[in-house]
Amino acid sequence: MPNVARSEQLVRDPRDAGLDPAAIDALAAKVAETVGRYDGCGAQIAVARRGRAVLRSFGSAPIAGDVQPVSDQTLFCTFSVTKAFTSSAAWMLLEAGRLGLEDPVARHVPGFDRHGKGAVTVEQLLTHTAGFPSAVMESDDFLDEATRLECMAEWKLEWEPGNRFVYHGAATMLVLAHLVSKLAGGDYRRVLRERIFEPLGATDLWVGLPEAEHARAADVVVVGEPQSDDERAVNPVDAPSLTDESVLWANRAPGRSFGHPGGGAFATAADVALFYQGVIAALDGAPGALWSQAMARDACTPRNVELVDPMTGHPALRGLGVTVAGEKGQIWRGFAPANGPRAVGHMGAGGQCAWGDPDSGISFTFLTNGAERSPARQGANAMGFSQLAAGAALD
Repeated sequence: MPNVARSEQLVRDPRDAGLDPAAIDALAAKVAETVGRYDGCGAQIAVARRGRAVLRSFGSAPIAGDVQPVSDQTLFCTFSVTKAFTSSAAWMLLEAGRLGLEDPVARHVPGFDRHGKGAVTVEQLLTHTAGFPSAVMESDDFLDEATRLECMAEWKLEWEPGNRFVYHGAATMLVLAHLVSKLAGGDYRRVLRERIFEPLGATDLWVGLPEAEHARAADVVVVGEPQSDDERAVNPVDAPSLTDESVLWANRAPGRSFGHPGGGAFATAADVALFYQGVIAALDGAPGALWSQAMARDACTPRNVELVDPMTGHPALRGLGVTVAGEKGQIWRGFAPANGPRAVGHMGAGGQCAWGDPDSGISFTFLTNGAERSPARQGANAMGFSQLAAGAALD
């Protein structure tokens, strides 16, 4: 819940958050066993309920040049878990009427209609149906507004917007960050910090990591073997094995400081779980929630349900910047069978996962610096952790 003192939000005894200590112990044991397979691999988990979070830390990681034990103050790159944070700022603009789902992006972004993109809508940015998943932009280009606008104008469509779902790893979140910066009255990183993270008490959640905090950030290490032929044969996820280049940028100061809106947040697991407690509060219509119940429910309702995610073969089940668990196929979206169908969240490169489940009131986050190469093992790990966390309510 918003405006709860930090000292009251983090608890050692799971019962103080309405959670079963035995379930938390079983989850912790499973995470410890998993990260213990690899050298230099650490992790955090957080399970939260009733506005309070239980945080546990595991293993060792390269931090500030030395391999050292992970502590509850260690920060991890959340990768694409970040997309939910950026999207939640867009929810505020939608609720305030400063942005509309059917608005053409070009109404707010000069030149965006170039190369046939005039029909792309704000909703399509949020639902990965905009039609330019391969578009790229360097961080230095984004930081200069004139260069940013020119780069976005030059992006080309790969199909007609709205006709297909294909995961847009970076481009659409860059556009949303621009919209937030222009329409919310400040840089998107400051908007997220002041209007979302701090009111929720998530004070160790950063999009754009201050230089003074870099010394707490765990360096990413790529772990595990590429997906084997046997794994590929039984794995319904049609995704390539993770490469070093796709994640090791998070170890460099410019990448940390930039705060890519699609994958550059740094946080403790507790702070991400507290963010999702805020989402649950809004879905429940709690007084003082950051978004109205109507807005939260609109944002967390699946759209374009007839579109199939080509990576999983299942319906995409995307809300406005978040993934929805649904009735089946949860495992490949970072959820588990024990999650309710209304649970919402997002995964990150290498296996991070975070979600909030309004049916149980539980939110869960797993963060690690050990980026697992195999998408099959990423999915299996996330499902196993989520299954234990989702069943941890005492009543």
